[in-house]
Amino acid sequence: MNWDEPFWKRVPLERMSKRQWESLCDGCGKCCLVKLEDEGSGEIEITDVACKLLDLGTCRCSDYHHRKRRVPDCVKLTPENIEQLSWMPSTCAYRLIAEGRSLHDWHPLISGDPDSVRKAGISLHGKVVSERDVSDEGLMDHVVDWTL
Repeated sequence: MNWDEPFWKRVPLERMSKRQWESLCDGCGKCCLVKLEDEGSGEIEITDVACKLLDLGTCRCSDYHHRKRRVPDCVKLTPENIEQLSWMPSTCAYRLIAEGRSLHDWHPLISGDPDSVRKAGISLHGKVVSERDVSDEGLMDHVVDWTL
């Protein structure tokens, strides 16, 4: 084992410590977008509406430790389910590592800058509204054609 390699290149997702796992999140907020699924086709549409718990300034969950209690349909990412979540952004570190790919240069673990995701234009900062401000009936008006 090459100990000079960063942990994400030498430790499989399922063997990462909680700290390592959590540090993979780049804070883009894209996994927190409200998604609409067509019950007939199973097709998923993305909206520019973020979960009510997403802090739109930091693009981080405002109540991360209690999110499942407060938002029951919040999906907890695990090494076991990451490959089944086709709606996860293509830039997501969890997805990239599960697919055997490298992190992007703007990822904080590479750049050393926690704000590099926003600076690179990858985060949702300034691009979305909170679901607190949108009715369920109005969600269809917020469907976007973004490539995640």
